[in-house]
Amino acid sequence: MAARAGVYLLVFMSLVTAESSITPSEFIRSSCRATRYPVLCVQCLMGYASVIGQSERQLTITALSVSISRTRSSASFVKKISKARGIKPREYRAVQDCIENMGDSLDSLSQSVRELGSIGHAVGEDFVWHMTNVQTWVSAALTDDNTCLDGFAGPSMNGIVKAAIKDRVVNVAQVTSNTLALVNRFASSHRTAETP
Repeated sequence: MAARAGVYLLVFMSLVTAESSITPSEFIRSSCRATRYPVLCVQCLMGYASVIGQSERQLTITALSVSISRTRSSASFVKKISKARGIKPREYRAVQDCIENMGDSLDSLSQSVRELGSIGHAVGEDFVWHMTNVQTWVSAALTDDNTCLDGFAGPSMNGIVKAAIKDRVVNVAQVTSNTLALVNRFASSHRTAETP
């Protein structure tokens, strides 16, 4: 019996050691497998490997920061398009709506970062409450991204303006989708770790 317990302990220790010996790059690749766009996820996060290390929390914060940066850049791009000459009235309205949606998305993502920062060492119901807020806001940001694209639906909106905005906003939506998957993964792994 004692020998069997010793073997189990040895196997457990080797698994823990193997898990903790993965590199930050491997940790990012492994984490990104849980996302809808894993290649994009790795591309966005690999440059921050030394900051992320093997921390689920830091990975989540970094993913949110990347989403904010991409959203801010795309919102700026869309604002420039709204000032372009020759833009049709319907395109102009769609661009204005998109600017508003991107602003709302940016607000939701920023609120998520603040909420994640306020978690500290929260556990149990406190952790769940904070993470539910983060999940809700990142999901809202993704909805805002997609709503921006909806404004350009229909054959009368096929043109340069639609194409230029669509490329940018689709990328932002994909990055935000990945961020939501990583937020959900962090929330789930933290809850699982607390379960007896």
